[in-house]
Amino acid sequence: MSSVSVRGARVASIDVLRGLVMMIMMLDHVREAFFLHHPVSDPMKLAETDPAFFFGRVAAHFCAPVFVFLTGLSAWLYAHPPSGPRSPTGFLFKRGLFLILLEITVITAVWAVQLSPPTIYLQVIWAIGLSMIALSLLYRLPRGVLIALGLVIVFGHNLLTPVSFQPGDAGYIPWTILHDRGFLVSEGPLRIKVSYPLLPWIGVIALGYAIGPWYASATAPAQRRKLLLRAGACALALLAVLRGLNIYGETLPWEPGVDALHTVMSFLNVTKYPPSLAFLLLTLGAGLLVLAWLEQRDNWFLRVSAVFGGAPMFYYLLHLYVLLALQMAAIVLLGANYGTRYEFDSIWPVWVMSALLIPLLYWPCRAFGHFKRRTTMAWVRYL
Repeated sequence: MSSVSVRGARVASIDVLRGLVMMIMMLDHVREAFFLHHPVSDPMKLAETDPAFFFGRVAAHFCAPVFVFLTGLSAWLYAHPPSGPRSPTGFLFKRGLFLILLEITVITAVWAVQLSPPTIYLQVIWAIGLSMIALSLLYRLPRGVLIALGLVIVFGHNLLTPVSFQPGDAGYIPWTILHDRGFLVSEGPLRIKVSYPLLPWIGVIALGYAIGPWYASATAPAQRRKLLLRAGACALALLAVLRGLNIYGETLPWEPGVDALHTVMSFLNVTKYPPSLAFLLLTLGAGLLVLAWLEQRDNWFLRVSAVFGGAPMFYYLLHLYVLLALQMAAIVLLGANYGTRYEFDSIWPVWVMSALLIPLLYWPCRAFGHFKRRTTMAWVRYL
């Protein structure tokens, strides 16, 4: 990672942050592969949740919002190369469709093998794909209008929480896609469930695109860092007020716990599906501060993170199939101990397995990154 040029430093910091959250993602997906017998409510039930489990899950909260936000920022970078502005419409629309296709085929296959009846879960890749398609239209708005729209969605969608529809109602399907997690098809040989309602993510990707000018070559690194620090600090300060006083932005109020640790857990116990305002202020606020911190940082660990962040979809697909293979191998070698699955009895092996798998995936991701930069095959860049 080099800070010799604005563009080099900028691309590095984005890849590093993306790589960091992808490594954290491993922890959550190892949990889903080997600790599925411990269900996760949203928000979590603190009385039934071990602190190690809780904080691992909170760490995973940062993955989706940071990734969607950086997708918007990366779209701005694509639209404003050194050679001059270009339309990102095709870039966003085609890649959005590609991500949706991956979600309902290659990614669904991982979970379908493990679940009965087979279910298509429309998760984060689906949400990113649809958000990119939405941004392919919204980016044309004046920047001020785009910022206002993003803020209205992020800050205002909690007001829609009381709105609900029952299966069979005319508004049930569109509302399930936009705001309420639920099944589009709940019966039959193949079920379809929306796990990531779309509306808040459109706001997040719009705001990511809107901060793009902070990364323009005309913006001094010191000024960009100041803007990132200010935005991140404002988000966390607003979280402290709104969440601290239980004013707005989260359906579950926090309350003092039996000790300081459980009080912190209660404060951080925010809603992910759909992401509440408190959830987004926490994750994006911290993400902006990390982006600012990364501006002038360089060490071996950050360079490793950039390798993962430079091949995000390859890493995502690879780690899912590695976990599937390990689950199947564990059943053959050790036998199923929870129904038809092999799972850990405690949360600590989840942390250990995650720590061991991440370095093992470094080399294939590094090789793919080199291949992607050398190849002339356009489809490879979609990964």
